[in-house]
Amino acid sequence: MELDIFSEYIAQNPYHFCFVNDGSSDNTIKILNEIKERSPIQVTVLDLGANFGKAEAVRQGFLTALKTGEYTYIGYFDADLATPLDEINYLLDYFTKGYVLVMGSRVKRLGAEITRNPLRHYLGRIFATLASSVLKLKIYDSQCGAKFFQHEIAKTLFAAPFASKWLFDLELIYRFKSFDLAGFNRDIIEVPLRTWKEKKNSKMNFVDFMAAPFELFKIKNNTASKADSKF
Repeated sequence: MELDIFSEYIAQNPYHFCFVNDGSSDNTIKILNEIKERSPIQVTVLDLGANFGKAEAVRQGFLTALKTGEYTYIGYFDADLATPLDEINYLLDYFTKGYVLVMGSRVKRLGAEITRNPLRHYLGRIFATLASSVLKLKIYDSQCGAKFFQHEIAKTLFAAPFASKWLFDLELIYRFKSFDLAGFNRDIIEVPLRTWKEKKNSKMNFVDFMAAPFELFKIKNNTASKADSKF
């Protein structure tokens, strides 16, 4: 984790950061506490004690932020900074246009610096096609770890645990659509990121990819039951 990068950004911006330690056995918690010592008012450190997986770690971070009721928008970024912190203001600006859910999207285009492993990129396109077929979601890049939510929307989307441990990004979007929270095509937007660099520590592997169809149907069935019960 880039301690200095986080500390410098926090010192120069008015945002509050909640870092979640998902039961790591290395020196992650030490680094997080150092960041908090540098900016005690702007930083919360949540130590889960055991490894629950990324989905639940992100959810617990949101629940912690939602308890205060102080934040208009709440989002999450991967701690490896594949999406640079400079993209935060860029994404938040879209809330001024009336959106309630803003998602970063890794689209290679002129003027953008998007660095991805070619194989992972093409597997991602196959997955997007599969997800569109099963869940009827026309989304280019559901798995990008850079998303922001309006407070009230987040309160509903993160209330219940996720059915999928590694497709929770997609599950969030499917919940948004299924719970009929707002106009799906009107109030949610994918924003092409200006910079994104793939890191080598991604835990998704080929076995996970092959299990994707089962995960998609799990998401569909679990979300449908919650929508029917007016969750």
